[in-house]
Amino acid sequence: MEKEGLKRCLDLLECNSVAVDYIVTDRHPQIQKYLRERKITQFYDVWHFEKGLSKKLQKLSKHKDRALLTRWKRSIRNHIYWCATSSTSGPEKVAKWTSVVNHLQNVHVHDNSIFPRCEHPDRVSNDPKKWFELGSLAIHKVEKVLCNKRVLKDVEKLSHHFQTSSLEAFHSLILRFTPKNVVFPFMGMLCRLYLAVLHHNENANREQATTSEGEAVFKMVFPKSKKGECTARPLKTDPTYDYVEELLRLVFEEVIVDPTPFVDQLKTIPIPTDLCSEFERPSK
Repeated sequence: MEKEGLKRCLDLLECNSVAVDYIVTDRHPQIQKYLRERKITQFYDVWHFEKGLSKKLQKLSKHKDRALLTRWKRSIRNHIYWCATSSTSGPEKVAKWTSVVNHLQNVHVHDNSIFPRCEHPDRVSNDPKKWFELGSLAIHKVEKVLCNKRVLKDVEKLSHHFQTSSLEAFHSLILRFTPKNVVFPFMGMLCRLYLAVLHHNENANREQATTSEGEAVFKMVFPKSKKGECTARPLKTDPTYDYVEELLRLVFEEVIVDPTPFVDQLKTIPIPTDLCSEFERPSK
């Protein structure tokens, strides 16, 4: 379904003479192959990459000799985003990413001309338990996860500009209008998708809420994926529903007065057959 949806979207853009410079997706293997064959530059969404890597780090940190990794997981996740957003080329992203292994051992000068040393201020730490032991088996295991061939290949293609977060937010909004535990007919689903689009377009670019003194407002949330860690998110202004008034005006002032053109337009929408109709029904 993902591949077919992407194919239809790209075909639609191509038919309308829209040139695609590059596209940001997750790391779906079929999508990678399809975009390679279509000769479209692909970048990876940072959140999807970080999510997959965090699961591996979580599994790795359960071993007794690598329990120190738990203290570093949040910093490593932040480092992923920093590598992507502060770099302008793939090799620069890789150079910054691989420096994290040295940093975990309290080594801040690296054998890489692209990124020769850490950019943070020099600080002297008196706590040796904060760092991994230089050249230990534990740091070797961590390095195998952070710097294996596939990870480095994916880091090089991390998106440095756009991400898929707005699309994920739209998909979450769709579930408000079309919950998965309710079955809708095709036209009911289509109408609810249109409503979701109207609501999203009206409220997608809401500004951050501010206090009476003009200070930006944040809220503390505990995402399930963070395993108990809290995150500060900007609190947006309240959503608006002006599209509802416009729909009501359209219904009462135009549709009810003369429904014929609207009914004719509705009948032109092709309704696909049910999936079960594609198969031969066996005898009871």
